[in-house]
Amino acid sequence: GIMSLDRFSVADRVVIVTGATRGIGRAVAEGFLAAGAKVALVGRSESILEQLEAGQAGIAIRADVSSAEDRQRICQQTREQLGAIDVLVNNAGITRSGQGEYLEEDWDHTLDVNLKAPFFLSQLVAQGMRDQEGGSIVNIGSIGARVGMPDNPAYQAAKGGLLQLTRAMARDWAGWNVRVNQVNPGYIHTEMSAASYADPEKREERAERTMLGRWGTPDDLVGACLFLASAASSYMTGTDINVDGGWIAKGM
Repeated sequence: GIMSLDRFSVADRVVIVTGATRGIGRAVAEGFLAAGAKVALVGRSESILEQLEAGQAGIAIRADVSSAEDRQRICQQTREQLGAIDVLVNNAGITRSGQGEYLEEDWDHTLDVNLKAPFFLSQLVAQGMRDQEGGSIVNIGSIGARVGMPDNPAYQAAKGGLLQLTRAMARDWAGWNVRVNQVNPGYIHTEMSAASYADPEKREERAERTMLGRWGTPDDLVGACLFLASAASSYMTGTDINVDGGWIAKGM
């Protein structure tokens, strides 16, 4: 039947992508649009409102995922303008490193945006998916959810927490046919990692740490997200996929 030919299709699916202004979120939003999905691009920056090209099947919502009011508005606006919510990609995240002494306000802000916000936005979305035929939630994690990385304890605690939250949400909402999975990027060349990339020594060191010998690009994350959003992954929930050039698996 159609299913076997088209199991990777996300055509006409309504997808929310948070943190869609740039980097991974931007690439993933573009990837879904190119695959025929209707996308709500969510971002804090005013430039989010100029992100959509004429004729693209989507909307731009300027919002901060760490605000409860904004989370409500994201869901409301998406349902009103695009008709439903089939997929949520929790990508919005911040990083604040702290060498030697980590500040409490940085800890709180990092956990608010990277861990608390994805839960409460997912819960709102899942409650709506319960009344449809289900849906898929994709959390963007980090290899820092799996291995110890330097000078960023809050980021890693949040991403490790997100991985366990992925399992917890998958367990709680399976009865609603809501699947929840996580993608763990390795070192991806984005604005967030620009400082490391600009340092030739750090850039080389990070490339060497992978099996494939290179940094990732935001486009490298698109395939895993499309796969987890599609019927091709219909028996996958509560699990994670590392998109890291072999970083985590590499011994020597």
